[in-house]
Amino acid sequence: MREFARFLLGRRTRRRWIHLILGGALAMPYVFVGQIVVGPAVRARYVFADLLAQLLSFAVALPLAALTAALFPLTRPLEAGAVRSLCGVGAERLSSSPARGRAARGRAAAWFTLHLGLGGIVSGMSLALPPFAATLIALPVVAVVRDDLLGLPEALDRGWVLALMPVAGVACLVALAACAAVAGGLLARWAPALLGPTPEDRLAAAEARAADLAVRNRLARELHDSVGHALSAVTLQASAARRLLDRDPEFVRAALTAIEETTRRTVGELDAFLGVLREGDAPGTAPAPTLAADLDGLLHRTRASGLRVTATIDADPESLPPVLSREAYRIVQEGLSNALKHAGRPVLLRIAVTCGHLEITLENPVSATSTSTSACRPGGGHGLRGIADRARLLGGTVEAGAAHGVWRLHVGLPLKGPA
Repeated sequence: MREFARFLLGRRTRRRWIHLILGGALAMPYVFVGQIVVGPAVRARYVFADLLAQLLSFAVALPLAALTAALFPLTRPLEAGAVRSLCGVGAERLSSSPARGRAARGRAAAWFTLHLGLGGIVSGMSLALPPFAATLIALPVVAVVRDDLLGLPEALDRGWVLALMPVAGVACLVALAACAAVAGGLLARWAPALLGPTPEDRLAAAEARAADLAVRNRLARELHDSVGHALSAVTLQASAARRLLDRDPEFVRAALTAIEETTRRTVGELDAFLGVLREGDAPGTAPAPTLAADLDGLLHRTRASGLRVTATIDADPESLPPVLSREAYRIVQEGLSNALKHAGRPVLLRIAVTCGHLEITLENPVSATSTSTSACRPGGGHGLRGIADRARLLGGTVEAGAAHGVWRLHVGLPLKGPA
């Protein structure tokens, strides 16, 4: 009995009842338009007093409501918001985007028609049945209303008929609550099918998530390569300056100058990256150092850390495409950063253009101990993974590994590859 009472008058049922009444309110303008059309057609002098005219007006109103939902895509997110708030349907089962495409518009139109149709019926019952039920319940006890105001037929003066009037009134109220509960439950069940995302919506959402993930991965790579290299360089520069503080003041002065330049540059890049994250701008607004403009500064800062770098440039960086120049700079930066962190030995850098490819090669001697330590370093491997991601996006190849006591990183990037 308690479950039945909760089904009829529970909090969820009451909220769904409100949703149905809102549907009835939304249906009224369409019903008024229907009355304008139906009134002259049935030659009804007073449309409000003619039940047939009212039913015909309601029948005309529903196709107009469906047409409205089909023409205005924003109907779907508005209805989905009402369903989330009042019908208890989870947001993950509904679509919050405007209806695009024929299938989505058709579903939205079907839902809007159902909402207004059932809402109009339940709203009419909610207006008519409570006063009628109250009158039936009061008939046996209010003699004045029974005898003088209503002018009831003599057949209703029988005692057993009057005794059943309150029962009939209560039955009307229960029937009203049951109709509202059933109609609300049906709408809640049909809402995910009619207001939920279509396959096109799911595809668009997946593409949006993929694009967002690509932007995040791009920013993560840029942060790792830029900030990681800067921190490694600054750490080694500070360590070298501390060891030579008393013996080589000139080197210390150069190291401190390099630390200042590195941190200033990195802070500027970090501010730009954070601006992208805050404002949601395109990743292209982030700082983009290139091989043509920034390679010399990168080599200077790396050498100031105490790492000997021998660079051979057999290419014209100015002639490289901007995207290729930017990604090549990050690859060289990450290769030098790995050498700073793991090798501590002279590094040979060669950049050349051969057979339509930009070839980047970094080599440095390593011992078995340093190779093993590098490979087992906790949390390592992100740099090589970032290099591989950049090369793959440009249609290039990466080879990295130790052989015969030399660690070699070789990257080949086509000059005309996928953007």
